[in-house]
Amino acid sequence: MSPYRVLHRLAPSTLRGRLSLVALTTAALLMTVLTVAFNVVMDRHLQHQADDELSNRAAAVATTVDTRASRVRVLETSNDGLLDANVWIYDGPRLLEKPPSTMAGSPLTQAADRLAARHTPACTTVDGHGHQPVRLCSRPLHGRHAAAAVVAALDLGPYRSSANTLLLGSLILDAVMLACTYMLTRLAVGRALRPVRTMTDQATQWSAVGSDERFAAEEHPAELARLGASLDSLLDRIRTVLRHERQLTGELSHELRTPLTRIVIELDWWRARRRSEAETRATHEVIAEAAQSMRTICDTLLNDARENALNQPTAPGTTDVVPVLDRMIQRLDTPGEVKAAVAPGVPELEAGVAPALLERIVSPLLANAVRYARSGVTVAAVRVPGAVRIDVVDDGPGVPESFVGELFQPGRRADDGDGHDGAGLGLPLARRLARAIGGDVSYEPTHTPGARFTVSLPAA
Repeated sequence: MSPYRVLHRLAPSTLRGRLSLVALTTAALLMTVLTVAFNVVMDRHLQHQADDELSNRAAAVATTVDTRASRVRVLETSNDGLLDANVWIYDGPRLLEKPPSTMAGSPLTQAADRLAARHTPACTTVDGHGHQPVRLCSRPLHGRHAAAAVVAALDLGPYRSSANTLLLGSLILDAVMLACTYMLTRLAVGRALRPVRTMTDQATQWSAVGSDERFAAEEHPAELARLGASLDSLLDRIRTVLRHERQLTGELSHELRTPLTRIVIELDWWRARRRSEAETRATHEVIAEAAQSMRTICDTLLNDARENALNQPTAPGTTDVVPVLDRMIQRLDTPGEVKAAVAPGVPELEAGVAPALLERIVSPLLANAVRYARSGVTVAAVRVPGAVRIDVVDDGPGVPESFVGELFQPGRRADDGDGHDGAGLGLPLARRLARAIGGDVSYEPTHTPGARFTVSLPAA
C-alpha cells in the first residue's frame, strides 16, 4: 500500500477531526520553530554571560601583572587564591602561573597556550575533566618592554544545565500548548459546525415530506446564510420534483380510470352468463382497445413528464383533427338522453400536435361535457390565423360563477357532492399539455346556456 493511501486511511473521517489535526500540525510546526529559536538565543545569551564572566576575571588578574620592566612580574595580593583559580599567566610564550589542579601538558593548558600565542583577545571551548565543557578566554597585556597574557577558564556545566532545564521546560510547555490547542480547536469547530448539523437534519426532514419550511438567513453568519440559501434552493427543487411526481401520479390515475372501467365492465358483462363466440370476440376487442388506450395514455404522460424534467419542448407532430374527434365521440360512454356529435367543419383540418396528445387534451373536456349535459354535446373545429380552435359545448348548468377562478387549479371541484368521483385533475392536465406545445385551454364564462371550453392548438 502506498504512503498516500496509508495517510488517507489514517486521516480523521470527520471535518472536526481534520480541522483539529490541521490546527495541531500548524501549531506543532510553529512551536518547533519558536522553541528552536528560543533555545538558540538562550545558548548564545548564556555563552555571552560566560564570556563576560571570563573577561571580568581576566581583567581582575591583569591588575596583578606588572609589564613595566623588561620581565613580567606577578604582584602578590591578599586574594591570590581566588584570582589564581583557573587562571594562566604568560610572559610571552613562557608560562608563569597555572591553576594548581591543572597539569602542564593537560588539554586545558594546551588550549591556554594556543590562546596566549595569538596575542589577541580570543575564546574557545574544550572538554575538561569528565568531558565537561570548559570555556577559556585570553586577555593580552602589552608593556613598554614586555608582553604578557592572561587566560581564564570557566566550567560551563552550570550554564549547560540551565540551558537543558530551559529546553525541557519549553518542551513541556509545547506539549501542554499542543494539547490545549487540539482540545480548544475541537470544541470551537464542534460549536461552529453545530448549526450546520442542525440545518442538515432539518433539510433532511423537510425534504422527505416536501415541507414549506425554509431557513431564516437573516439570523445566520454570512457563510451559514449562503449555505441556507443553497439548501433552500435544493429544497425548492425537491419540492417541485415531489409535486410533479404527485401530479403525474394523479394524472395517470385520472386518465387511466376510464379505459380501466371499460375493461372491468366488459369482464363483468362477459362473466355474467355464457356468451357466444361473437360476443366473446367483441369483448376481447373492447378490452384490447382499452388496454391500447391505457398504453397510449401512459406513453403520452410519461413522455411529457420526461420532456418537462429535461426542460425540452414537446416533440411536434401533425394530426388531422376531425377524424380524431369523430373517433373520440364514438368511444364516449354517453347516457341515453345525451347526444354527442362533431359539427361539420373544414375538411383536412391539421394541427401541429401528435394524435395521442390531442386526445389527452380534448378527452377531459368531452368527459366533463357528457357528464353535465342535459341533452347534447357539440364539438366544433375551425381554422383561425396560425392555429386550430376546437370548441366543446354542452347544454348543462355551466360552471358556477364563484368557481370560475379555480376551474383550472389541480384538485378543485365545483361540487364535491355531485355524485361524480372525479379528482379535479382533468382540466388542469388538458391546459398543461396544451400550453406545453404552444396552445391553450380556456373557458368562456359569457356563454349561455351550458358551458363552452375552447382548445387552441398550433396549426400544422
